[in-house]
Amino acid sequence: MSLSETASTLRLLLTAYDVPDDPVEVVERKGLGHPDTICDALAETFSRNLSLEYFRRFDRILHHNVDKALLLGGRSVPAFGGGSLTSPINIYLAGRATTEIGGENIPVKEIAVEGSRSWLKSNLHALDAERDVRFHVLTRPGSQDLQELFSRTSEAPLANDTSIGVGYAPMSALETLVLDIERRVNGRDRIRAHPAWGEDVKVMGVRQGKSVRLTVACAMIGRYLAHTDDYFTERSALRTLVAELARQHGFTEPDVDVNAADGTSQGTLYLTVTGTSAEAGDDGQVGRGNRVNGLITPCRPMSLEAAAGKNPVSHVGKIYNIAARDIAEAICAALSEVAAAECMLVSRIGDPVTRPALVQLKVATRDGLPIAKIRRPVEAITADRLSRIPKLIQDFLAGRITTF
Repeated sequence: MSLSETASTLRLLLTAYDVPDDPVEVVERKGLGHPDTICDALAETFSRNLSLEYFRRFDRILHHNVDKALLLGGRSVPAFGGGSLTSPINIYLAGRATTEIGGENIPVKEIAVEGSRSWLKSNLHALDAERDVRFHVLTRPGSQDLQELFSRTSEAPLANDTSIGVGYAPMSALETLVLDIERRVNGRDRIRAHPAWGEDVKVMGVRQGKSVRLTVACAMIGRYLAHTDDYFTERSALRTLVAELARQHGFTEPDVDVNAADGTSQGTLYLTVTGTSAEAGDDGQVGRGNRVNGLITPCRPMSLEAAAGKNPVSHVGKIYNIAARDIAEAICAALSEVAAAECMLVSRIGDPVTRPALVQLKVATRDGLPIAKIRRPVEAITADRLSRIPKLIQDFLAGRITTF
């Protein structure tokens, strides 16, 4: 179907709205080492590596949805100068995947374990992914009807679920700040710059009017700290970084707390062996953390879909959340008359993914411009972005799209 045909058949509900000026805004991000984010990352890595293997063997991606992962926290004895795990972290990777086709077996379990270990080694610098973690792969083949729907030929892949995806643009100053804090902390050279900072960094931002309070939790790693003074020095350095980032984002007098539950003795500090709370009883699950834009934003439209681990070909629970965000961003970038946009995509199982059952767009214009004045370019941009959905597959495979 051509772009003009897509635009002409688009089921688009376009309405005007005012950019909210809420007195309170709440934004959260769970960092790379948070148990929920670990589950998202391992599920997404599993799906990507499966897809690459399917493509290598059969020149196409086969049916799978490996979006069910559970982390059962271990037990540890943290200490200054060291510490140890007394019980390992257990990670369960489940879902549905094609394990055999034409008599050829696909090593699904090996793909799951090898990819998970590789991710943990690359992203958690104090965790021993061989010794500290046990993997349990519980994938099974998918149902016959969904496998058949997945393989059915069409001008575009067919949606394998009736679902919704939502997105918005632009991000607020607080949203950008919260995202930047965690990325700056976990984007540092971890071996040379503050190795005591673990990757389990959680950031909560609360704005009341123009004032902002940032509460940051960071799992400190005992082997890099000799005593409590070292701990408080590292905590102070992190607080200084967060406050400086807040000022760079326009919040001139931020109120910053780091590890707010700390006491004064070793047993009351956020001290860990591995840099993640997963070592000591904190559990994790796919879909309980960040949405596809990397944030938890209760003041914005949100989907409860667990995007990580779903197949990138036909699972609208993943694809539509990415596409909805792309549509909102593209409209704001292309049309100077638009101050903000929200997009919701609704699918119907069995329909082409490029033809949603409904597209709802809420657009805030500048200077009271009537929405009818921009309807045609909005329709064109939306149709263009929907037509690009099949091309997202390569971006997923290359790791250029994140879902957490």
